[in-house]
Amino acid sequence: MPQVKCKIGPSILNADLADLSKESEKLLDSGADYLHLDVMDGHFVPNITFGHPVVKCLRSKIKEAFFETHMMVSKPDEWIVPMADASVDQYTFHVEASEDVAKTSRKIREAGMKVGIGIKPNTEVTVIDEYIELADMVLIMTVEPGFGGQKFMEKMLGKVRYLRENYPGLDIEVDGGVGLGTIDACAQAGANMIVSGSAVTSSDDPRKVIQQLRDSVNSALGSS
Repeated sequence: MPQVKCKIGPSILNADLADLSKESEKLLDSGADYLHLDVMDGHFVPNITFGHPVVKCLRSKIKEAFFETHMMVSKPDEWIVPMADASVDQYTFHVEASEDVAKTSRKIREAGMKVGIGIKPNTEVTVIDEYIELADMVLIMTVEPGFGGQKFMEKMLGKVRYLRENYPGLDIEVDGGVGLGTIDACAQAGANMIVSGSAVTSSDDPRKVIQQLRDSVNSALGSS
């Protein structure tokens, strides 16, 4: 079984969206492994951020970085081709939004992107079981999706523990309220892909924060 690796993917949701490429470059220069791009449509979640034209523009400025789009949208199938055209690497959608999770997953893979499957706090983790073979990664939301800066929901880590125990080689991502005060709990539960928003983007020293997040995950991975 391959050993999972720690990957830190800052969310740019709380960064200066008017200067997206500069903010993204700063995060990558600070040691980020990937960029977590929150796409919201105002339907699946009440907020609106940006769509594929912005992602495509960002890709034109940042050629090499791994882009994960977290699709908080009510019709995930409709965005697959445009996001592939924007050179997105991984397309993460929510089971709650898809009429046919297996079909959505196949469409994503056929478009040349990795498949991420996410669940909201009120969704039971066991719904993921039948889709594990289709997914490159599973996202456990540790807040209600839609807004940055929410309080971390620690009981969601039971879902992370369930996935890690049952699927030891799976990439498991946590997103929502993850920072220096909550990273140890996430890491010990088994999360290896860490989305952190304001804890990184609002820091005077994002490099130091990213390294501290990484140290916590690597320590937990080393002792597992």
